Amino acid sequence: MELAHSLLLNEEALAQITEAKRPVFIFEWLRFLDKVLVAANKTDVKEKQKKLVEQLTGLISSSPGPPTRKLLAKNLAALYSIGDTFTVFQTLDKCNDIIRNKDDTAAYLPTKLAAVACVGAFYEKMGRMLGSAFPETVNNLLKSLKSAESQGRSEILMSLQKVLNGLGGAAASSHRDIYKNARSLLTDRSMAVRCAVAKCLLELQNEAVFMWTAELENIATLCFKALENSNYGVRVAVSKLLGTVMATALMPKQATVMRQNVKRATFDEVLELMATGFLRGGSGFLKSGGEMLKVGGSVNREVRVGVTQAYVVFVTTLGGQWLERSFATFLSHVLDLVSHPRATQTHVEAVYSRRCVSFILRATVGSLLGEKAQIAAAKEICQAIGKQMKAVEAVVNDTSGENKSGAADIAASQHVMVCALQELGSLVQSLNATASPLIQEASIGLLETVTSVLLHPSMAARLAAAWCLRCVAVALPFQLTPFLDRCAERLNNLKTSPEAVSGYSFAMAALLGGVHQCPLGIPHAKGKMVVSIAEDLLRTAAQNSRLSLQRTQAGWLLLGALMTLGPSVVRYHLPKMLLLWRNVFPRSLKELEAEKARGDSFTWQVTLEGRAGALCAMRSFVAHCPELLTEDVIRKLMTPIECAMTMMSHIPSVIKAHGAHLKASAAMVRLRLYDILALLPPKTYEGSFNALLRELVAEFTLTDNSANTTTSLLRSLCHYDDSVLLGSWLQETDHKSIEDQLQPNSASGSGALEHDPSSIYLRIPAGEAVPGPLPLGVSVIDASVALFGVVFPHVSYKHRLQMLDHFAECVKQAKGVRQQAVQLNIFTAVLSALKGLAENKSTLGPEEVRKSALTLVMGALDNPNPILRCAAGEALGRMAQVVGEATFIARMAQYSFDKLKSARDVVSRTGHSLALGCLHRYVGGIGSGQHLKTSVSILLALAQDGTSSEVQTWSLHSLALIVDSSGPMYRGYVEPTLSLVLTLLLTVPPSHTEVHQCLGRCLGAIITTVGPELQGNGATISTIRSSCLVGCAITQDHSDSLVQAAAISCLQQLHMFAPRHVNLSSLVPSLCVHLCSSHLLLRRAAVACLRQLAQREAAEVCEYAMSLAKNAGDKENAGTNINPFAPGVSSRSDIHCRHQGVNITETGLEGLLFGMLDRETDRKLCSDIHDTLGHMLSSLAVEKLSHWLMLCKDVLAASSDMSTATPLSSGKDEEAEKKDEMDDDTMFTTLGEEDKSKPFVAPRWATRVFAADCLCRIINLCENADQAHFDLAMARSAKLRNPTNDLLVLHLSDLIRMAFMAATDHSNQLRMAGLQALEDIIKKFASVPEPEFPGHVILEQYQANVGAALRPAFSQDTPSDIIAKACQVCSTWIGSGVVSDLNDLRRVHNLLVSSLDKVQAGKGSSSQLYRESATTMEKLAVLKAWAEVYVVAMNIKKEAESKPKRAIKSTDDDDDDYGTIDELPPDSLITLVQPELPTLSRLWLAALKDYALLTLPAEFASQLPPDGGAFYTPETIDTARLHYRNSWAPILHAVALWLNSTGFTCSESAEAAAIPGLQKRSTPVNLNQASGATPSTKSLPEINKDRMHLILGVSIQFLCSPRPEEPIEHVTACLQALHTLLDSPYARIHIAEDQEPSFWSPSLQVG
Repeated sequence: MELAHSLLLNEEALAQITEAKRPVFIFEWLRFLDKVLVAANKTDVKEKQKKLVEQLTGLISSSPGPPTRKLLAKNLAALYSIGDTFTVFQTLDKCNDIIRNKDDTAAYLPTKLAAVACVGAFYEKMGRMLGSAFPETVNNLLKSLKSAESQGRSEILMSLQKVLNGLGGAAASSHRDIYKNARSLLTDRSMAVRCAVAKCLLELQNEAVFMWTAELENIATLCFKALENSNYGVRVAVSKLLGTVMATALMPKQATVMRQNVKRATFDEVLELMATGFLRGGSGFLKSGGEMLKVGGSVNREVRVGVTQAYVVFVTTLGGQWLERSFATFLSHVLDLVSHPRATQTHVEAVYSRRCVSFILRATVGSLLGEKAQIAAAKEICQAIGKQMKAVEAVVNDTSGENKSGAADIAASQHVMVCALQELGSLVQSLNATASPLIQEASIGLLETVTSVLLHPSMAARLAAAWCLRCVAVALPFQLTPFLDRCAERLNNLKTSPEAVSGYSFAMAALLGGVHQCPLGIPHAKGKMVVSIAEDLLRTAAQNSRLSLQRTQAGWLLLGALMTLGPSVVRYHLPKMLLLWRNVFPRSLKELEAEKARGDSFTWQVTLEGRAGALCAMRSFVAHCPELLTEDVIRKLMTPIECAMTMMSHIPSVIKAHGAHLKASAAMVRLRLYDILALLPPKTYEGSFNALLRELVAEFTLTDNSANTTTSLLRSLCHYDDSVLLGSWLQETDHKSIEDQLQPNSASGSGALEHDPSSIYLRIPAGEAVPGPLPLGVSVIDASVALFGVVFPHVSYKHRLQMLDHFAECVKQAKGVRQQAVQLNIFTAVLSALKGLAENKSTLGPEEVRKSALTLVMGALDNPNPILRCAAGEALGRMAQVVGEATFIARMAQYSFDKLKSARDVVSRTGHSLALGCLHRYVGGIGSGQHLKTSVSILLALAQDGTSSEVQTWSLHSLALIVDSSGPMYRGYVEPTLSLVLTLLLTVPPSHTEVHQCLGRCLGAIITTVGPELQGNGATISTIRSSCLVGCAITQDHSDSLVQAAAISCLQQLHMFAPRHVNLSSLVPSLCVHLCSSHLLLRRAAVACLRQLAQREAAEVCEYAMSLAKNAGDKENAGTNINPFAPGVSSRSDIHCRHQGVNITETGLEGLLFGMLDRETDRKLCSDIHDTLGHMLSSLAVEKLSHWLMLCKDVLAASSDMSTATPLSSGKDEEAEKKDEMDDDTMFTTLGEEDKSKPFVAPRWATRVFAADCLCRIINLCENADQAHFDLAMARSAKLRNPTNDLLVLHLSDLIRMAFMAATDHSNQLRMAGLQALEDIIKKFASVPEPEFPGHVILEQYQANVGAALRPAFSQDTPSDIIAKACQVCSTWIGSGVVSDLNDLRRVHNLLVSSLDKVQAGKGSSSQLYRESATTMEKLAVLKAWAEVYVVAMNIKKEAESKPKRAIKSTDDDDDDYGTIDELPPDSLITLVQPELPTLSRLWLAALKDYALLTLPAEFASQLPPDGGAFYTPETIDTARLHYRNSWAPILHAVALWLNSTGFTCSESAEAAAIPGLQKRSTPVNLNQASGATPSTKSLPEINKDRMHLILGVSIQFLCSPRPEEPIEHVTACLQALHTLLDSPYARIHIAEDQEPSFWSPSLQVG
């Protein structure tokens, strides 16, 4: 390969190598040339130009493959633009002659295409220089376009696109010709051609005005036609064209409008055109109405999905500011789409349309608008909902008979409601706490509007409203408890309205389901409230038949939702629940028979709904409270479950008797039953296996089901790697939520809340925004398949055989479409069963069972449906895994070998090649070693079958599986495999993207197999390595995103094994470009790769990324803005890049990644971005301190423009004014003029929280790096010595300002992060002296800022966790010894005093919003803060006493001279604490007593006081323990100091009157005594004795068995407490007197 690296092609070397290696050698030379030409000396190039042109033009006619053509054309064009251009027209003529050639043979095609590629490259590079020759070139290309085959057509169109790009407006004379010729190809049968046309027309519309004026309607029609029967790639390309043309029609580019007098389209016209595609779909709307009806007039789903994407492109192109201005019109248009009767012809279609509209709103409002604009959008949506609801209420209240159209209006309005409410919920949830203005402004009335929809006649709308309320409550947790109370109250008041019962119970269930996302929870009593409401509903259900159904459903729904609160709440209600469950079902067969005899169809419906509800609540119980599932409870649960199973067999006769409308309710009962059984251990119901399996098998073999419903689980049961065959990688695109509609299984992607109301309280599956259970018909089959997999491993072999035989029979009986459906379901069930066997480590069974299974599977390997073949291959592999016998595996492999040797049809070749891959995948290298050689040779042969790309795809995919699973055993086959991969990469047409994806997979697998050997320098390894690098280069340059993603992961592997050989200077810039790709998978791959690179070489990565920004700047200055990667508009992530020409600015890669955090929603991607930034931060932050601090500051400054609404105390004293000044200058520094011009979305709250965390990490990194970071004098001298030195202490004002901005934000998460940063700053800088003012510290000048940052945290409505954190910061600040101004000290001290009043209020006095343990946390944090302050105060006092004569030193500072400057007198702190001590000492002792009780071992649980302690309630004891653990040590120390200082002379009874709330708790604090004794009976010595026992007991218990996670501070505090205690004469006497040390007892029990 090294011989290929010369400026001229080394022809001697070329002649010496074999024919097979020549293409690789030539490609390698072209790659080298591509890099060298740009960098080479111009005179060198000109000297050799003639020879070079000869060599390159000679290659045109040597039939080069696609990648070679591309590079060849690029090099020729580059050569002419660098060297002389004399001969360029000659070369152009030569190419034109080749294109004109009449030779149509396949052998001549590559030469023709190479010439076409050269023409395109010339024009793209040199453009107007070739202007004179262009009419002839264009005509020539258009002529050959007519006769070309599909590959030729797509490449000619790509060249035309380049010609148009290079010439710009100069090509105007040919625009119409190109348009006419390209237009008809938009509906070409080849998808690659459709994509190419769309891209060519997209280029054309930049200059061709007629496209978006006169031809606008035709373009729209054409695009709709092109979307029919399209694939994903075509939908993306065509929607980009359609959206861009529409956007241009509405807002043309200035230059084109100036040239011609253009009539612009109006907004309405454009939207009207888009709507026709959404509603009518395809070519339909050119026919007259009558004809449409004959066709069946259903909307074409592919067209609808394509147009949906086009809407997003349309809005994105117009930009965020446009959307802000025209949101009201746009919203009403989009919501009208979904209320149109054509969009909602069937229920599934209506759900699909809703999903499309939701997608449009999410992709535009969610990513283009900043937080303020999103709040405005939420107001608009609120108004739209209110307007709809008024119309609905008018129809409902209209008693006269005029509402004939009313019912239709209501039906249409429900879909509008669902879309609007879902978007509103998503908006509020993404805004999180920043959405609080929406709730607080009465004029918006968000809550009233949303709750009004709870009374909507349609269930879908009511559920959507409930979901929206859940989103609001999760975003603003302080609303959760009031919402629950309000719903409960309305539910009680409106008991007689069926809608109200249903709507408000949905809302309560949704809110209960949201509690797990709110860390502070809800008060324990709410559980009791829910149970009593639910009981009441179930009890009164029978009283009024108009309400029976709703009340039954509502009661059980609420009980199911209650279970999500977890064991701590459910434990108290379990006996009642078990009773309710038992009573719902008949006790015996006799009762069941009696039941069948009586009852009409309505009572049966209510009964079935009730039983389904009860089973659903049980499932929720089993899923959310596994700790409560004792054997006894399971036994009690089994009674009703067994009744339900018995009842199942009787249901068909009931349906026969009372009508088919009971079928849905019966299906619901089955669904719930399958769901709960799947969660219980199969042993508990093995007695009922026979009956159960009969039901399950009947369910998924569609025995009693005339519809051909298929399960949705097949894709998830097949292996993730098979996505290339199944197309399930669509699940990983930005368009997942709408692309799901086009998948082949039943009702795919039509998930909606109304299909299963219980999903309103369940956890949402990862990656989904709104829960979307599939329709009941599909869900039941899914549940039966899943349960079959659980039960199968526990069934006897005899039954297994019967079932497998029955499956074969079912497949044989069914015909046509039904057979496909039955087969799909059966295969999913078999896969589920085999998976279950593997997980249980059990075997399939004896020979006849295997035989039966094998027959079933082998039959499907030849099935024409690719999904079934895929499933059959997977099943075969799993069978080999569970049988695990070499002979069996050999037999299966041999069968496929024989089949592949003889078969000629595509179907069996693909199926059996996959079978080989799956066998190896599941049996691993060792088990299938002896078949390796045969498998590889067969698959290598199949992969060369150029006649069928499908066979190539499947065989290469299987080959990749084999390479992966064989590991080192494959080493011997690496060379032949690699050479085949390279040959195919160089010859397979790029339009066969699946083949290229599989080639990429093979390449990656080979790199992994060779592994660390790749670092070696031997000849063979060098060859392998250079082949891998060539392979990566080819795949990197492919046009398909998935292929590029495969290339990135190959390079990532190579970098892991042989980092020296991966060229980061070219890799990193290309990764940066991919960060703006419109394809999620490509962005994921790029970030994952950057994450790995940043771990090792963060500095290089950042440098190379910056070079991209510099190059972009140079290009623009040169006037030729050829940005090879100017990203398009296709998706949300491209928006920001388009405004900046190139995506990297002076903030570098870090800035780009921070920007991505605001736009990306994919979890994996965001976590990788966090990691990448984390790696970069740890390696670079200390060296580039200013840069990183600026980054964080820019991100955090976004909060300053929101923080004008921060709650400030009313008296505007100096800090408040200072704070305002600060806000003003942060606003001016961040929003400079240049930012105003480009639409700029300020960083969202989650990104700001991440930035605040980064700030804390930077401070810690500096601490580990160098002491000078925390010493102003050292820092200044270092800065003088070397101005580039950057030290943290010089940025202190910025640090304080950032912490201040974060701590006073709307967002609670950000406030926490800000307070944390503030605490870190105080701790690290408290003792840093101010060199200019000896005796002072540098933090003193920020006293006002710290006070102002803390004050909002103590306002009335702050959540407990923030108050707890703020108390911590207060005590750190007071204890740091920084505060020199008595007034400042008093202000912070007053904050603590105010919170102490709250603590004294005792339990249950304040109106509770959160769980009781939140109050525990808050109160203990306050007591801990006071304890820390008291300890510091006593230390200062003690030091002052010990050195009375000379200047006194304070605890923290060495150079403090009191008396010389205005300093605090040493006793000022203790004088502030003194007045509170009587209260504090009592509370501290009470807290210590609680802690002592809570640390008792579990067997003493019965001795704990039944109604809790001073600060905890018995229900929340587990969470309370953690809070006590965090705060006991400082409190212990403080108590010891207090007892020591008072000399044990204070009695409790004197102070008891001070605290009414705690009076009943001020029992003597003694572990060994019953807690009932009253305080008055104790004398002072007894009280002191108890106190001694308490303190010594707690200390010794801790010191005997410290938990490893206890911080070292606790240990020191404990030892100091003991030391203080033993310091007091009283204590020593007491210990000496007490010959039987009773305080040892607790520690002995523990330790």
